[in-house]
Amino acid sequence: MDDIRVLSDAVVVEVALDPIRASILDALAEPGSAASVAATVGLTRQKVNYHLKALEAHGLVEPAGERAWGGITERYVRRSARHFVVAPDVLEGRVPDPNEVADRLSAAYLVAVNARTVSEVGSIASGVAAGTRMPTLTVDTVIGFRSPEDRAAFASELQSAIAALVARYHHDDGRPHRLTVSSYPRPEEPS
Repeated sequence: MDDIRVLSDAVVVEVALDPIRASILDALAEPGSAASVAATVGLTRQKVNYHLKALEAHGLVEPAGERAWGGITERYVRRSARHFVVAPDVLEGRVPDPNEVADRLSAAYLVAVNARTVSEVGSIASGVAAGTRMPTLTVDTVIGFRSPEDRAAFASELQSAIAALVARYHHDDGRPHRLTVSSYPRPEEPS
């Protein structure tokens, strides 16, 4: 099972978002059979089995084993990923281009850059063989700024540090990697 799978096919997204199928996917946090899922979601086993076949045909669930009991073999399935994320280009047919956003300090620019990231990484990950790790780097931290001036000084120093590192390690004949650094106010956590 993947941790996260980016869904880039509109048909697959439509299948996943169907309310009954979404409830079945929720019920499959742990592997289950048509009978066990039916008991959880309140549908008949036959109806759940019909939806499981559609979910499996679109790669949203996968076989997880079988169990024989009382002359019957019960088939178990599980979600193919713990979480599904919809690729940004599914709705419009293309990813927002950050270069089309004039204000580089705007939320629109941040969203466009991160939408491109989801689309590119999802596309690359779908072509990588199972068990193969993609060479990525993610830094995720929280920093509290005392003032807008401190935030501006931090941004300036960070840009200088990154520019120096890029100049030191960049090689024109090397494999290109995209580096993005984002900062935004962290949302309030529910109490």
